[in-house]
Amino acid sequence: MVQSLAKLLAYPSLWMTAIRLGWRLKMLPDPAYLKFRMVTMYGDAEAQPRADDLVTYLRWCRSWERTTR
Repeated sequence: MVQSLAKLLAYPSLWMTAIRLGWRLKMLPDPAYLKFRMVTMYGDAEAQPRADDLVTYLRWCRSWERTTR
């Protein structure tokens, strides 16, 4: 997680997207859902997201938000 946050610091354009996503997810992630997402992404329920994957996901979220406005 620390590596992901450190990586995110290099992308100020994604900071607001990360904050909005964090706000949404604070109410959502059931542990079973998170395990499902790790299995679908990495093939292991106990995997931790990679920093580069977080940046890619936040870029996708930002572009999705722009298309739905």
